[in-house]
Order: sequence, then structure tokens, then C-alpha cells
Amino acid sequence: MRKFIWFVCLLALGLPAIAQKKKNMPAIDRFAGLDTAFERILRDWHAAGFAVAVVEKDKLIYAKGFGYRDIDKKLPVTANTLFAIGSCTKAFTSSILGLLQKDGKLQYDKPVRDYLPELKFYNDEMNNLVTVRDMMSHRTGLPRHDFSWYAFPSSSRDSLMKRIRFMEPTFHVREKWQYNNFMFLLQGMIAEKLMNKSWENAVRDNLLRPLGMNRTVFTIGEMEKSDDAAIGYALKQDSIIKKLDYYHIDAMGPAGSINSSVTEMANWLRTWINGGKFNGKELLPAAYVTEAMSAQMVISGGMPSKEKPDMHLANYGFGWMISSYKGHYRVEHGGNIDGFSASTSFYPTDSIGIVVLANQNGSAVPSIVRNLVSDRLLNLPYFDWNTDLKRTSDSAKAKAKQAEKLKSSSQKANTQPSHPLKDYEGIYQHPGYGSFEISLVNDSLFAQMGKDLMWLRHYHYDIFEPFGKTPGETIDTTEKSPFKLQFHMNEAGDISMVTQQLEAGLEPFKFTKTPKPKAITKEELEKYVGEYLLGGATVKVYIKDNKTLYVLVPGQPDYELLPVEKHKFALKVANGFFLQFEVNDKGESVNATFLQPNGNFKATRKQL
Repeated sequence: MRKFIWFVCLLALGLPAIAQKKKNMPAIDRFAGLDTAFERILRDWHAAGFAVAVVEKDKLIYAKGFGYRDIDKKLPVTANTLFAIGSCTKAFTSSILGLLQKDGKLQYDKPVRDYLPELKFYNDEMNNLVTVRDMMSHRTGLPRHDFSWYAFPSSSRDSLMKRIRFMEPTFHVREKWQYNNFMFLLQGMIAEKLMNKSWENAVRDNLLRPLGMNRTVFTIGEMEKSDDAAIGYALKQDSIIKKLDYYHIDAMGPAGSINSSVTEMANWLRTWINGGKFNGKELLPAAYVTEAMSAQMVISGGMPSKEKPDMHLANYGFGWMISSYKGHYRVEHGGNIDGFSASTSFYPTDSIGIVVLANQNGSAVPSIVRNLVSDRLLNLPYFDWNTDLKRTSDSAKAKAKQAEKLKSSSQKANTQPSHPLKDYEGIYQHPGYGSFEISLVNDSLFAQMGKDLMWLRHYHYDIFEPFGKTPGETIDTTEKSPFKLQFHMNEAGDISMVTQQLEAGLEPFKFTKTPKPKAITKEELEKYVGEYLLGGATVKVYIKDNKTLYVLVPGQPDYELLPVEKHKFALKVANGFFLQFEVNDKGESVNATFLQPNGNFKATRKQL
């Protein structure tokens, strides 16, 4: 008994010493060695730079930049460097609708046309069934149709919305998850209408300012004014780092125009980790936060692989993707826009958040860094994500090259275009996409598609393949476009249309040709004005708005005339139809001939 008491006394005496020893022990640095790993990632992926921030519970525990935000000037990335975050913007947009729902101004399950009655979809099924929730979770049946806004940008949200009625779905409503940026544009437009302010101001007033995200901006113009903003870069030929121009998203802003830093994005993550509260004050409704990071639509089966059996699940919430990462519930969204890649993620039950922003186009860097940090903070065994994703990327590139070789084998040698290259010139239009212009420069065709100038190299017959043309640089024919342009003739044998396969699962898109108008003054147009006898009917030619010539045929709408050659005009909305005037030595029009696929019809001018 006495020995037992003595042992207890010794133990009691030793406890303070043990406790003191533990108290003085240094805390384990969970980020030890990561700087070296991050530098290796920069080298292996030939990346310009990136920044990463980590939050735990309600604290920022790590924020640092690596590499350069400007390679030429050797300006380093910092934790405050602004990057384009791309589609990480989407969670901000849907959150505004969460605020509107809390205030009773919006219901997720009402048809979207209750809020935007001017909106028209491709068919009645969509008009009647598509709800706000469907748009928030990418389940409307529409595929991406990204070529419409990316290649043919617009500063008008209304004009982009009007294109949607010409966008064909590939599935029924709620049948399949399909990512679609236009549906987040519409969410932004709903917010503008119900809040009576721009989407930008709605996000700034309700989210950014309360979060202290005062350097976060919406436009490239604002970003360029910053003294710490990244330049975007792309990787050419697997190792050459090339500067890219900023992409001005303009009207499509609600889907991806925010530019921010990892330090400020950390405040956004703190809010989600803490159930919608920032610094103890509610910013987002708790009910919305729960719905947003819960499964609203299945992306795919999300089955685990043999190599990674502890990674599975693939669902979508409101502006967030949901998966299981090694037994931990992960909420994440990536972002990509010219020269930039991003990842914003958090583990709600572990109270950990990670944001990675990189100034490299279509980069794997954010995913690698995110996973390395996740493994550290979740106390998971080490896994070499850098080598694993590099191996996957190299394999994908090899398969793509092999597929390109197979495509090239179908090319027919020694063929020629059906027409002289001059005949392919014109403006080509699609109501759901926009228009682009093809011009003949010296002996080559070029297409101006939005901000991009493309050289059209003859492939075979009437099919051409486009290659980007940057001023002052030679054309890189190794960077092939995924689509080709196929030209078509009308009954008269004229080039009348070009088709492009822009969306998998749909027929090639038809862009109708309109001749390129030539500059002509009002004084020159006046010689054609008058009345012409066509059979027993009177055709009237007149000038509208002091600049445009029109023709009116009885019983038909007024046709706008576009000058294409000397005394020859094209009917703007009637492809293949022309009006050719005959002018005498006095410079007076004496007759006009309608040139049509089904024949030519002469109209004689009434007395001058």
C-alpha cells in the first residue's frame, strides 16, 4: 500500500514537468517543405506563377505567392496579386439569388420566365419547365454553346440573352447535367432586375464590401490599374511560356469575370466554412449555404478507380462541385479564362479551405497544389500528385496527337476549292452565335472571329482549317483548331453558307453568307431611287435614314440593299438574291434586274 502511495506521489510530481515539456515543444509545421514542392511544380509545368491561401476554422493560416506575375519585369507573385478567377465567380452569382430567396423576392423552383418574361428558349418544353434551380445546377438540357459568347462577345446582356432562343438542347430538362455559362448570365440578369442595380454592384454591395474584398474587381480595365496584378500566360510547344492578352468577358460577367487575390478569396472561404457567417455576422443565409453545397444534380456516376479507390462522387450544388476526397466531403469549383486557372475549395466538416490562383492557361497547377495542401491538413499519407498528374497529362497529349494523325489520314490530296478565293469573302451570320467576316488578303483567306484573326488554310475541297494569326508573329500550324470550316453553294452556284461543328451531339451550325458591303455615299445612291415596272407591278427603290438603299416589291417586306459591286446590290436577308442596276452615259439608272437562283427578272424604270 505504501509503495502504491509513493508511486502516485511520484506521478503527481512528474505531471507538471511533463506538462511544461509539452508546453515548450514547438508546434508541428504542417507546411514544412511545401515551398520546395511548389517550386518544383513551377519548373515541371513551366508555369509563370501562382498564389495559395489556406484557412482553418475562422483564421487565415497560410498565404504566399510563387513565381512571377510578370516574367519580363521579374515581378514576383504575392499573396495580394490579382488573378482572374474565371468560373469561381459562379458561387458569388448564385449567392445573390440566395439572398433574394431569403427576402422572399425569388423562389428557386419557379420558372425562370416568371422573372425574365422576355427570355425565350429553343422550344416550349424549356420555356415551360426550366426553373431558377435548374439554371443554378446546370440541368436545363442545354450543352455549353460557349463559342457563342467567347468567339462573338458582346457588351450587352440583353443581346446575349436573345441568342439563347436559337441554342438547341441535347437533352430534356433535368435529364442530364451539362455545364452552361449562359445560365449563370441569366442568374445575374435576374439579380439585376429584382435588385434594380447591376450585377456588379449587387455582388460588390452584398458580398465584397462586407467581406473586406476591397481590391477585388470585375473588369480587365480595373485590374490593369492595380499595382499588383498578374499577366496571363500560355504554354506553347510544351515548354515555351507566352504572354496572352487579357480576355474581356464583358456581358458574360456573372459566369466568370471576377479578379481577386488569394488573401481576399480567403475571406470568402471563411464565410462558407462558418455556415455563412463572417467575423460572427451572417453574410449568407444558413439555409442557402446548406443547399448550395448539397447535391442538386448528379454530374456523373463518380465511381472510384482502382488507382484511387478513396476518391469518388461527382455532384453539383449551386455554383459548387461536390466530391469525396479520401473520405472527406469536398466542395470545390475551378476557373479558367485566357491566361489564368483557379481552384477554390473547402471541406465543411473539417473546417479547412484552400484557394489557388495561377497565371497559366488551362493549368493543372491549381489542382496539384490544392491536393498537396489537402493531404497535409487532413493528415493523409503522402501522395506525389505532381508526378501523377504530369503522367496523366502527358498520356492525354499523346492520345490527342495520335487522334490528330488519324484525322489527317482522311485528308484528300491534290484537291482545289470550287471557287476563286475572292468568292468566299463575306460576312457569315448565325442568330444564336453572331457573325464573323472572311476577307481575302493577298492570296490567303482570313476570318475575323471576335478578337481573333484566323488564317484559313485549305484542307481539301471546300473545307478550310483555321490557325490563329497574331500580329508580328509567324503562324503556328502546330496549334490546330478543333473545328474546320466547310463552305456550301446555293442553287445558283454561289458560296452561300459555311458550317462548323461547334457542339458535340448537334448538327453543324450554319452561318449564312451576306456579301461585304462597300462604302457608298447618299449622293451615289440617289441615282438608283425611283419606280420600276416589273411585269404589271411597280417596284419602288428609296433611301432610308439618308444612308441605306431599300427596295419595295408589292406584297413583300422592304428589303435592305447592300452594295457589293459597281451598280450591284445584295438583298440583305435573302441569300443569293441581287439587284443589278443599268446606268446610262448620263449616270442615270434606266432599269434594274433581279438576279435570283430561279432566274433573272428585269424591271424598267418609269420616266425620269
